[in-house]
Amino acid sequence: MVRLLRPLLRGRTYTRLLHMWVPVAAVSVWWWVQPELPWVPLVVLVPVGLLPGARVAEVMQARLLLTPDEAEPDFATRPATAWRDRWRTVLWLEIRALVGAVVAFATVWLPIMAYALAARAVGHRTGDLPPIPGPPDWVFGLLAPLPLVALYAVVAGLGAGLTGVARRLLGPSVAERLAAVEERTEQLLERTRIARELHDSIGHALTVAVVQAGAANSPEFTERALAAVEETGRAALEDLERVLGVLRESERPASARPTLTDADRLLESARASGATVDAEVTGPLETLPGPVSREGYRILQEALTNVLRHAGAVPARVRVAAADGLLTLEVRNPLPDGRPAPGRGSGLRGIRERAALLGGRAHTGPDGAGDWQVRVELPLG
Repeated sequence: MVRLLRPLLRGRTYTRLLHMWVPVAAVSVWWWVQPELPWVPLVVLVPVGLLPGARVAEVMQARLLLTPDEAEPDFATRPATAWRDRWRTVLWLEIRALVGAVVAFATVWLPIMAYALAARAVGHRTGDLPPIPGPPDWVFGLLAPLPLVALYAVVAGLGAGLTGVARRLLGPSVAERLAAVEERTEQLLERTRIARELHDSIGHALTVAVVQAGAANSPEFTERALAAVEETGRAALEDLERVLGVLRESERPASARPTLTDADRLLESARASGATVDAEVTGPLETLPGPVSREGYRILQEALTNVLRHAGAVPARVRVAAADGLLTLEVRNPLPDGRPAPGRGSGLRGIRERAALLGGRAHTGPDGAGDWQVRVELPLG
């Protein structure tokens, strides 16, 4: 019994009642002027529902009045562009108008009926009841609560039912749900890409700073070390500012990302850290596809960072070649005795992920000759 009466204590029961009254407030004017043509408002609702923005307006009302206690109800968030969605909006408007008419009639006449029955029970005839001979007046007193019970059932039942219909007709279509999933996937991929950007850029800068700080104990090396730290720090700050700009403005495209044409900056940074870098760059790097050139820069950056972090100031051989529809990136360095190999850290994992994202392949590990090798091949077409 308590469960049946619980909707009386919920605010949404009364907001749903208001939602069902709203269309009748406008349509009742027509019914008052032209009661012989009650179907005209239903015809007018057809072109109204076909407007793309009609669904947005109805969703706003449904969120506010039908589901006021739900943070994220399952309703569409954009205008209806497909004709199928527009006709769903038309059907919703027609159902809403008809349900509103039923509720309006019930909320007016059922209380009047309850009053008439109660009045008949005390011997007062209001004229709202037809003359019913036979039963004594006290019987009408027993019947007086029934119209109020019926009113409660109509308001609570039709309110819940209309909410279910709204979820179905005003909810996103299958195509819209797929588009939302794709958009969410793109957002997650972008966040993952930004995390990789920050890891590569800031990690490289910190690694160079740590290596320089450890090697700057001789006066002749101090000036060169400080210059390298300054240059690398400035580059990391530029990357950080660009990434934060993307996060602040979700529609702003990521621009000015470094490419392989800026590889000299990475090589000089590694040399300034004390490493001897033997670089061989061949092929038209300036004509590489944008995604390949940008990801190739980050792969080379991470590979050099791993050299400094795990091997220190050791000789490194760098080869960048673009030929025959393939970009090849190769970094080799000896591992000093007693130092662990890079293993399976996030840096190597990031290199493999970037290569796989572009349909390429990456090999990281010992080359059999005592060197550590990072070799990545990326297709150019």
